[in-house]
Amino acid sequence: MNDLSKYRNIGIFAHVDAGKTTTTERILKLTGKIHKTGEVHDGAATTDFMDQEQERGITIQSAATTCFWNDHRFNIIDTPGHVDFTVEVYRSLKVLDGGVGVFCASGGVEPQSETNWRYANESEVSRIIYVNKLDRMGGDFYRVVDQVKNILAARPLVMVLPIGIEENFTGLVDLLTRKAWVWDDSGLPENYEIQDVPADMVDKVEEYRNELIETAVEQDDDLMEKYLDGEEPSIEEIKRCVRKGTINLDFFPTYCGSSFKNKGVQLVLDAVVDYLPSPTEVKPQPEVDPEGNETGEFAIVDFEKPLRALAFKIMDDRFGALTFTRVYSGKIEKGMTVLNTFTGKTERIGRIVEMHADDRNEVDSAQAGDIIALVGLKNTQTGHTLCDPANPATLEPMVFPDPVISIAVAPIDKANAEKLGTAIGKMVQEDPSFRVETDEDSGETILKGMGELHLDIKVDILKRTHGVEVEVGKPQVAYRETITKVLEDSYTHKKQSGGSGQFAKIDYTIEPLEPGGEGFEFVSKVVGGNVPKEYWPAVEKGFKTSKDKGVLAGFPCLDFKVTLKDGAFHAVDSSAVAFEIAARAAYRQSMPKAGAQLLEPIMKLDVFTPEDNVGDVIGDLNRRRGMIKSQDTTPTGVRIKADAPLSEMFGYIGDLRTMTSGRGQFSMEFSHYSPCPRNVADEIIEKSKEEKK
Repeated sequence: MNDLSKYRNIGIFAHVDAGKTTTTERILKLTGKIHKTGEVHDGAATTDFMDQEQERGITIQSAATTCFWNDHRFNIIDTPGHVDFTVEVYRSLKVLDGGVGVFCASGGVEPQSETNWRYANESEVSRIIYVNKLDRMGGDFYRVVDQVKNILAARPLVMVLPIGIEENFTGLVDLLTRKAWVWDDSGLPENYEIQDVPADMVDKVEEYRNELIETAVEQDDDLMEKYLDGEEPSIEEIKRCVRKGTINLDFFPTYCGSSFKNKGVQLVLDAVVDYLPSPTEVKPQPEVDPEGNETGEFAIVDFEKPLRALAFKIMDDRFGALTFTRVYSGKIEKGMTVLNTFTGKTERIGRIVEMHADDRNEVDSAQAGDIIALVGLKNTQTGHTLCDPANPATLEPMVFPDPVISIAVAPIDKANAEKLGTAIGKMVQEDPSFRVETDEDSGETILKGMGELHLDIKVDILKRTHGVEVEVGKPQVAYRETITKVLEDSYTHKKQSGGSGQFAKIDYTIEPLEPGGEGFEFVSKVVGGNVPKEYWPAVEKGFKTSKDKGVLAGFPCLDFKVTLKDGAFHAVDSSAVAFEIAARAAYRQSMPKAGAQLLEPIMKLDVFTPEDNVGDVIGDLNRRRGMIKSQDTTPTGVRIKADAPLSEMFGYIGDLRTMTSGRGQFSMEFSHYSPCPRNVADEIIEKSKEEKK
């Protein structure tokens, strides 16, 4: 069996363009996994193997690869940075033990860095910080360290200092050994010399080194006492403390360099070995019951224990469906039968492969701590648990955000219509944040996603990967409805026409709830048996199934509470069905009277613009009903944070580029639902009536 202490399951995550994929390329080159480095801007990066990734120079789906450094095995996942694909980051972090957060030295802590950092905090993943692109104009290591403290509320532990900045960046000083790593101009990672600290940096190095030691020894009371008595701990003792604090998430060892220029990546690899946890050093995964509540049992990382594995990603390629799986405990072998606790069915393991981007290396078995792909599983989807049939258990599943934008697609002819169903089935399995439904009224296929780029890529994949030609409608916004008033009402359902009749009477109150909660609540305060207890669930079901269609424009209704107060029943004619019908009719009767209101999705915007264009950009955001939250001047321009309705943001990237001569950038993610202004709501309601005609 392999020694798990030599395993590191790590992810590389960051904002768009901070250099994740370039850093991954350098790691693969240094570890001997590839012999020629591919560049993102040439469309030749190893882990960006989709056509769409190579053309756009962005990462769309997370890619897995395995390599070795100092006799340690690294399972690496390179994740996307673009906000539309955060689900890829979320599900990768869910199965990793450690991460490398990459930040751009000139861009600093950018919006997507914040989202990814928040996901990593929620998943309790230990991290190393790597400040990349120090050779760029405006690169400033110390500013990024401050931003990590102030924006992310994290505690960076500076381990190296840069020698020179921007085009004069030549190397790093390792604070622990007080040695300088200086690279020549050849651009080759192995062409460096270990030198003494430059004379003009000695004081700064001592200052940061003392800070490093003081922070590290907080992890060990005995060492701290010795240190306070004037005895300096050894490098090994300091490393032990840094490792402990990193695993406990007390601080984050912080490195810097330039991946593109091949400077500084070796120290990051050493840090992964020295400070990030092995699979046995992280909290074991909790097991849950069918309702999703923790049972108090855990999947202990051990080969001898029963099998527990989590499928975290499905990828369809030319060889069939690949199910990326993290094995938490036990072993998984070719030919064995495993139980999927979500479906309750067993599956036979056909082939097991180790992935290197889109290449594969077949293996006979995998063990606790491994990240592998299984070929040919039929019914397993993202978030499902695979386990030993004799010892069933379910691991904590994944929760995915709801889409905020949709488009209608229609196949151009019958041949394409048949292919469309199959292709969409595969794509929905691959990406849990991508949903598809059929509009009952129009028969159109509706694709729902996290943003314009997300859906744009999906249509591209339909056309190129699956060869399906479709016509695409205009993007639609996922509006919602709610109520604003408390209303007491009553409804009687009576049907007497030969045979047994139907009777149900309900008295109820409908009231608005605080936004952001469960969305719908039902309570019964009936006393004395006027509505027997066995009919309460039917009343709840009637309201619950009705809320998917609002009374204003047919959008789902949120944030309201129904209290059943009284009613009446008939000993012969009452039934659960009668009470359910009464509740549905009551919903239609009462919602318009309770101050029904349309809600629109509001997006959190982060816009970067050169200083000269700030006025134009803010004026444009105001025209789009944007609310400006803050403006921060950075060395390279201005960052504007704002909230704006999604309906006004279509095509924004084109307008922003025009205003800023191509230099502006922005990212947006869903923030919350907010009431629509009256004129906008009237327009949407009118439009929905037209469509129904």
